[in-house]
Amino acid sequence: MTSPALWSAQAHMPSVIGRQINVVSAEGAYLTTDTGARLFDGTASLWYANIGHGREEMAQVAYEQMKTLEVYHVFGRYTNNRAIELAEKLVSIAPINDAKVILNSGGSDSIDAALKLARRYWNHVGRTSKKVIISREGSYHGLHAYGTSIAGLDFNREGYGTDSLVDGTERVGMHDAAAFAATIERLGAESIAAYIAEPILGTGGVHPPQDGYFEEIQRLCRENDILFIADEVITGFGRTGEMFASSRYKLQPDIIAFAKGVTSGYAALGGLLVAPRIWHPFFEQGADSPIYRHGTTYSGHPVTAALALKNLEILEREGLVARSSELEQVLARELKAIESHAFVAATRVGGFLGAIELSSDVSAEFVTDQVIEQGFITRPLRGNAVQISPPFITTDQEVRDLVGAVRAVLDAAQARTSKARATA
Repeated sequence: MTSPALWSAQAHMPSVIGRQINVVSAEGAYLTTDTGARLFDGTASLWYANIGHGREEMAQVAYEQMKTLEVYHVFGRYTNNRAIELAEKLVSIAPINDAKVILNSGGSDSIDAALKLARRYWNHVGRTSKKVIISREGSYHGLHAYGTSIAGLDFNREGYGTDSLVDGTERVGMHDAAAFAATIERLGAESIAAYIAEPILGTGGVHPPQDGYFEEIQRLCRENDILFIADEVITGFGRTGEMFASSRYKLQPDIIAFAKGVTSGYAALGGLLVAPRIWHPFFEQGADSPIYRHGTTYSGHPVTAALALKNLEILEREGLVARSSELEQVLARELKAIESHAFVAATRVGGFLGAIELSSDVSAEFVTDQVIEQGFITRPLRGNAVQISPPFITTDQEVRDLVGAVRAVLDAAQARTSKARATA
């Protein structure tokens, strides 16, 4: 078989060639492939298709903006109305008071920008030894150089010749505030620039925070003058039943990284919400203010910004953040019911995203492949877990049907295993 020209993301290419699922259209919560198969999007693509696919008004917004101003950069003195409008809107809903907004092209961009900003801030205020970035085991922060360096998933870090592509990174246990305290003691607070965490670990297996964890982390950050960065690339814009997980979990970050749900995937957009402590020296010191040398070619892209504004309008107009909260309860009930299955080790829910952690009797890769045959898309995650995070327009019945499809696959796998053991 001839190899395809496209080198797919995060793919073992010999394993996917000949098995690739070619999506040709989408509407609502469903995709259609080139074979005519209709598949329920149980992961909202990569966690982001929150308002659903194929909305005509989103296409119309892009068309109208392209007729007016299709693109221009926001470097230096230049800006555009849509980028300004989006920044003002984001500030109005941000869980950081008096925030400033940096726009870029996606989540990995946002992580690089956030961690560079943390080090740039400390360097400017004269505390040049504060360089180390601390992250959590099991975490995922994109695949740019900085995101790769702080990743808590070893398979995303390996093979580059060094333990960390960017020097000065440390990892601590997923729920272990004591390990964070011990790391501060070992390294010294004057060497640590920032601590970064996903409020809910996503790709690492959907792990919500344990009670008291972030309260202790934030106390340690305050007492040791360490910046706290919330990676809300997955959780931002309604996925946890509030606009930001920082609000739900009472976090007070210095920087929030966002992407995905800001446009529901209708365009590539990410960015940062930056607290006054961090932005003030770059705005308010006149000739002595430094320049933060950030920026991507499509920062503040007017079409992308227009789509984000319309997406946020739809979320509010249709009450989809509240609907996400309702769907969380449906998902929690369905996952609780499947916990009794012999092949299920545990289930987890945090907002309208969940995971079914499987026993060693069956692999998540096998289950997700089999569920596709029943018309549902799920995704294998770290820890032999199955991801569930559909769009916010999903019905209660579709949640039940999705979890039911997973149960059916597990039942069939259990029956085969029992039969094999009986005949052994």
